[in-house]
Amino acid sequence: MNQWSNFTKGFIKESPTFVLVLGMCPTLGVSSAAINGVGMGLATTFVLAMSNLFISALKDFIPDKVRIPAFIVVIASFVTMVDLVMAAYVPALHKTLGIFIPLIVVNCIVLGRAEAFASRNSVISSLVDGLGMGLGFTFALILLGCIREALGNGSIFGYKFINPTSDGILIFVLAPGAFITLGFLIALINRFRKTS
Repeated sequence: MNQWSNFTKGFIKESPTFVLVLGMCPTLGVSSAAINGVGMGLATTFVLAMSNLFISALKDFIPDKVRIPAFIVVIASFVTMVDLVMAAYVPALHKTLGIFIPLIVVNCIVLGRAEAFASRNSVISSLVDGLGMGLGFTFALILLGCIREALGNGSIFGYKFINPTSDGILIFVLAPGAFITLGFLIALINRFRKTS
C-alpha cells in the first residue's frame, strides 16, 4: 500500500507540475506539441528513477559535505546517457527538445526528489517514487501538449482533426499559450482538490 501511494502521489497529491509547480522551464518550453511532452517526460522519468535508485543505494557512502555535488554527478551521468541515446535513435525529437535535455541535470524536480526522498528512504521506495513523480510529470507535459497542439494547430500527436488548410489559434503554440493553458489547468486542479 505504501509503495502504491509513493507511485500515485506524482499524479495527484504532489504533482510536480500542477501542485508543487516545479520544473516550469521545460514544462513551458517544450509543451507546444504532445510528442515533445512524451519525449521530455520519459527522459526525465528515466533520469529521476535511476538517480533516485543510485542515490538511495549510495546514501550511506556519500559524506554530508559533498552530498549535493555527488547527487548532481549521479544525475548528470544519467542525463548524458539519455542525451546520447536520443541523439542516436530519435534525432528529430532530440533536435526539437534541444537544450532542455541537458538542463534535466538542474531540474528542481530531479534534485528535489534526490534530496527530499532518495537520500532518506530505501532503494525500492526511491525507485517507485522516481517512477511516480516522473510519470506524473510526463502526464502533465502530454496534457499541456495535447491542449496546446489541439488549439494551436488543430491536431494531436501530429494528426489533424480539423480542415488541414485552416489554422488554429496561434497564441497557443507560442509562449503565452503555455502560461494561459498551465494557469487554467492549475486553477481547475485546485478547484477539484478543494471539492474532493
